[in-house]
Amino acid sequence: MRKNLVIAIDGYSSCGKSTLAKALAKKLGFIYIDSGAMYRAVTLYFIRNKIDINNPDAVKEALQHIELNFHARDYESHILLNGEEVSDEIRQMPVSEKVSEVSANKAVRYDMVKQQQRMGKIKNIVMDGRDIGTAVFEDAQVKFFMTADPKVRAERRHKEMIAKGDKKTTLEEVFENLAHRDFSDTTRVESPLTRADDAIILDNTDITEEEQLEFALSKVKPFLG
Repeated sequence: MRKNLVIAIDGYSSCGKSTLAKALAKKLGFIYIDSGAMYRAVTLYFIRNKIDINNPDAVKEALQHIELNFHARDYESHILLNGEEVSDEIRQMPVSEKVSEVSANKAVRYDMVKQQQRMGKIKNIVMDGRDIGTAVFEDAQVKFFMTADPKVRAERRHKEMIAKGDKKTTLEEVFENLAHRDFSDTTRVESPLTRADDAIILDNTDITEEEQLEFALSKVKPFLG
């Protein structure tokens, strides 16, 4: 097996990027890095501490006080914000409504990318996000770009939120939030969501999680030896 094999998975919100990334990591024995959780954790910190995203000095100062770490149980990635487990809280609507704006900030992206690149130099990893194959790891050996019908994505996300105890947010609100995030992610100045020229498109609107895993494994197989 090649050393430091990087599998980059980019795509729209609620396309199942993390589901595929975790499944691949488990199957291959790789480390799963949830880049989206990193930006969400920063967003949570900004919300809690009332950081003005439009104030460069405040953002720069805040980033100096944010320490993010991952720990894994059964290939589920859990993120710690300054030592506190926040994996569930970062998936709630208050964070979802702000994360695109925070992740578009140049200083925030620079700080997160540095951490992600450092992780990729150590072990074989699977990382999902929005600019992994275009900005973080342009030289990743395998790149996927995931997409799905917007209505299907909203339904998946809504079911996930209900399962985690959020029964107040409506399907319509989730759909509107995803549409807003798609627009923000694809039009932002810093590392917008785009498909890398060498990325493999994976539309999972009408396929199962098992089918998408088999498809992805077939594309990774040539790089294993």
